Amino acid sequence: MKRVIIMLLIAVTSSPSFAQSVSKKLSEYNLANKVAIQGYDPVSYFKQGKAIKGRKEVLASYDGVVYQFSSATNKEIFLKTPSNFEPQYGGWCAYAMGSAAEKVEINPETFKIIDGKLYLFYNAFFNNTLKSWNKDEASLKAKADANWKKIIK
Repeated sequence: MKRVIIMLLIAVTSSPSFAQSVSKKLSEYNLANKVAIQGYDPVSYFKQGKAIKGRKEVLASYDGVVYQFSSATNKEIFLKTPSNFEPQYGGWCAYAMGSAAEKVEINPETFKIIDGKLYLFYNAFFNNTLKSWNKDEASLKAKADANWKKIIK
């Protein structure tokens, strides 16, 4: 039985569509050296309610993207359901994705959890886009969702 499962996993992960989705993710996501969220722990936003910098020695990979964690516990939580902790819009600024369909860098400490999903925002030089997002969240979110779908197609 284990042998069958292993063979199925090999078949799925080596298929061209899987390779294309990983390649697309790596080319469209906001990554530095394949690391997401500038090295911040994706689980900390949900479990600790704040952005915590991950440690380079505590990491995991999901679909070719590397995530760093502040603790082994957070890493284990992530590995159970990694898709639950991925930042929306590939880790780009949610406001910019909604307002202009642009991939704009983020400040990993400026975030919002909406319906169990992580949204990140640009915040520098007296421009905190989270404040603008909050003024028209429903409209911007709908536009950002549509814009991101076009980008990753």
